[in-house]
Amino acid sequence: MADTAKTSSQRPQLTSSMRSSSYLSDHQQYRPPQHRIPEAHHGIDTVVEDSSPSKSPKLPFNGVPSPEHPPIIVDSGVSHSYSHPNCAPPAGRRSDRLIATLFYKGSDRNAPPRSSSGGLSRSRSPAKSGLADSTESLPPNMAPTTSMDEFPLEPPTQESEQLDHLYGSYVSPLCITSFLHLMSTFPLPDGAEEPHSSHRCLDNQEAPRVVELTLTPAPSPSYLSLDDLRKHELIYRFEQEWNVDVALQRDILWRKHPRLVVFDMDSTLITQEVIDLLAETIKDPPDLAERVAGITHRAMMGELNFESSFRERVALLKGLPATVFEDLRPVLDVTTGVRDLLKALKRLGVKTAVLSGGFLPLTGWLAKELGIDHAHANEVVIEDGKLTGEVKGIIVGKERKRDLLVEIAQKEGIDLSQVIAVGDGANDLLMMEKAGLGVAWNAKPTVQMEAGARLNGQSLLDLLYLFGFTGEEVDMLIS
Repeated sequence: MADTAKTSSQRPQLTSSMRSSSYLSDHQQYRPPQHRIPEAHHGIDTVVEDSSPSKSPKLPFNGVPSPEHPPIIVDSGVSHSYSHPNCAPPAGRRSDRLIATLFYKGSDRNAPPRSSSGGLSRSRSPAKSGLADSTESLPPNMAPTTSMDEFPLEPPTQESEQLDHLYGSYVSPLCITSFLHLMSTFPLPDGAEEPHSSHRCLDNQEAPRVVELTLTPAPSPSYLSLDDLRKHELIYRFEQEWNVDVALQRDILWRKHPRLVVFDMDSTLITQEVIDLLAETIKDPPDLAERVAGITHRAMMGELNFESSFRERVALLKGLPATVFEDLRPVLDVTTGVRDLLKALKRLGVKTAVLSGGFLPLTGWLAKELGIDHAHANEVVIEDGKLTGEVKGIIVGKERKRDLLVEIAQKEGIDLSQVIAVGDGANDLLMMEKAGLGVAWNAKPTVQMEAGARLNGQSLLDLLYLFGFTGEEVDMLIS
């Protein structure tokens, strides 16, 4: 009897053949969902889902779809509408899309240019008048205040804080909305379809520093050409209000596949002006460096003829030892992002060139160090190991830069529509105009307004975003 009582008191056990790999399933504490939606988010309701069959009817497909009645597929309770905003155009028509790339500039020029999570890091703007950066303590896409009394109901006046300090120190949703509203004010081509847009955050979804917008259709070219649209006052005011740069390009094949990128050297590939560095080595007269720097600044602003001002500056360098170019090599400060950019371009099979209004001994050396394919600059006359203050041959000014760009493109068999020119001074404008796209890099005001695109950032690697690359793809190119 004792053995019988002992046997009856034992708890039932699951044998190995009765067990599964899930404790929850074995003990009936988990009920698997009846209808799984691929790639959907499974929350707590997935675990406690009712086992009763779904009452949503499955609608059969009847009729022929049309723009008024697009086909709707009802399955698992999710509706999918069928539309063609980014598809190939109908037969006999061509795509008419405008790409707008918005770069948030911030105001901290000394912040690190790259982040460990991929892509380029965004700048943070310092707090002004007690307003902190909206991304410091609040989630992205939220207003930088918890009090409705403090929330700006109207755009601030010119004397108030910039809009990015109020709505987010990045390319915020309100910034994008404001830009789309601005673009909607420009007339569309006759007979154009209803305008629509799409966006891509190229570096970060939560607080993007770079956002690419695709607008369809583009504003009517008979009303505003692309060049005029880029210089439009409303675009300029938007950039100032939201602290962004706006780059406008036609969505054509060559935008994504450039084959030659041409750079200026001084204040572009490097952060200094070489002729100013040379002048600093001369101590007699003591004000020489200041005089040379003043002439350089006026020439870059377009106030002086570059060729004559260059000869005037070189004449002031008479008597310098020829070894001064070798002495300056360690002093050259390569612009942030240049080495990674050139590595990426090489992996893409893009040819590169540097066209400098400086001196060939330094330009040629730097081109070799960076792996640039073509290098052109001015040759100075040297006698008895010293500079004579004269220049040999044609000075590499604005006309010469333009001609060299054309010559290199022809030599490489590259159409000019697939050439990008990057510079900062007035002597770079002609080569920018000749190229498929001219990019002003932290440039003088005149150059900013005349160039096809302007970048005022910390890293020249931003150039790759104009091709349509994401931060993830940029990291793949430079890894």
